[in-house]
Amino acid sequence: MADGNGAAAPMVRVQNVAQRYGRKPVLRDVSLQVSAGEVAALLGANGAGKTTLLRILSGLDSPERGQVWLGAVPLAQAGHEIRRYVGLVSHRPLVYDNLNGLENLRFFARMYDLIEPEDRIESVLTAMDLWRRRFDPVRTYSRGMIQRLAIGRAILHDPPVLLLDEPDTGLDQESVAVLTGLIDQLRQGGRAVLVTTHNWDRAERWADRVYHLVDGVIEDGVEALKQR
Repeated sequence: MADGNGAAAPMVRVQNVAQRYGRKPVLRDVSLQVSAGEVAALLGANGAGKTTLLRILSGLDSPERGQVWLGAVPLAQAGHEIRRYVGLVSHRPLVYDNLNGLENLRFFARMYDLIEPEDRIESVLTAMDLWRRRFDPVRTYSRGMIQRLAIGRAILHDPPVLLLDEPDTGLDQESVAVLTGLIDQLRQGGRAVLVTTHNWDRAERWADRVYHLVDGVIEDGVEALKQR
């Protein structure tokens, strides 16, 4: 998909989005974009508004003001089809600990109306390094394994946009290293990835560009960090 100048159009575009809860402003004129094959980090302290923005992008909340586009489609017009376009990994992994990894992804495959999903499920569990643990109940998984399964759930239907809300929370260094590899795989797979974090070093390691969110405002000076 290209814009009028022949350049690749962003997969995610946020323009002047504002949101408040009660009288408290949470987001104020936030603008950003993420293209296919690009990882953007949304850096900010707890309470800066990162989760609120991801809830808006995933269709869970509506902004008070401003516009969001997913590809060429305004989010306000996307309806229920947004769940096919976006994969979300939130603070809650949204997997079932009484089921095993294979059963979890079979359940979500039915939710996404995937036809003959077994090959896709095997591919995702293999990519997440969980295939050998596919028959083990999720309650026996480590925090890092649960996070990888949550990412597997989010990419199962092969969405072009992936939203990761502080996916490194509570992970040890080994699990963070695995997560870093997964994020790079998602980039190489052509997905547009927006990941939130409060860790400067990880934002710089993961992202092609970083947006710094402070008290609901994107600070000036956004720059591409790496040429890949």
